[in-house]
Amino acid sequence: MILSVVVGNFVATQKNEHLIGAKLMVLQPVDPRGQPTGNEFIAVDGVGAGIGDLVLCIAEGGSARAVYKDPKSPIDTVIAGIVDYVDTREGRIALQDAPFDVKNTDKMAD
Repeated sequence: MILSVVVGNFVATQKNEHLIGAKLMVLQPVDPRGQPTGNEFIAVDGVGAGIGDLVLCIAEGGSARAVYKDPKSPIDTVIAGIVDYVDTREGRIALQDAPFDVKNTDKMAD
């Protein structure tokens, strides 16, 4: 599973027939402190997430297809939940604690 922030929409006018009507989102992985980690990636939205939401993704094909409820869909990553907060030994972290502006990921903190 991958903790991420939704940073954008991905629009495709031509898609596989199993993805017609699917909402594709651009995600930035973050660590439990909200720090960006890794490269952005695309996931199918399985829960009605929006830009700025902290989400939990499943990046394993069979499990992702089960969440999306279409075993024939050509997906390997799906948004499986919208996260309210993360409790760690360092305390509670929520999206508003993220060190970057999700509307402009070019200005992410180092």
